[in-house]
Amino acid sequence: MLLALKFIATLTAAIFAGAALYVNLVEQPARMTLDTRAAALEWAPAYARGTWMQAPLAIVSFLSGLGAWWSGGGVGWALAAMLIGAVVPFTFLAIMPTNQLLLAPGRDLASPETRVLLERWARLHAVRTVLSLASTMLYLALALLR
Repeated sequence: MLLALKFIATLTAAIFAGAALYVNLVEQPARMTLDTRAAALEWAPAYARGTWMQAPLAIVSFLSGLGAWWSGGGVGWALAAMLIGAVVPFTFLAIMPTNQLLLAPGRDLASPETRVLLERWARLHAVRTVLSLASTMLYLALALLR
């Protein structure tokens, strides 16, 4: 059971990290080459779809990592779980206000303020990327060192 929990925690954190890194290095920079209105129109459905993929990955990794710790895997598994688990409250507390502004009815999607919000969203998303990469690296180190 411990091996399965470690595998699931590591795999789901790595998938999350890969997707998050793709958004920061490829999708968002490409989006920002568009005019602001087009970038905002593309961002909304992309974010909605990404949420349904990434939220479950973060939660499964968090719970599996805690399960590995609880099953005797060592405190490092709990630490890695906390890193990936932190993306969920960070999203609600730090990113959601920006999302709500971007999705507000009546927003002028072509405005300079919308562009600033899209740039802010990218910086905030980078925090999730760093947290998930750190979690993945720790999970992998723990798995390989045992």
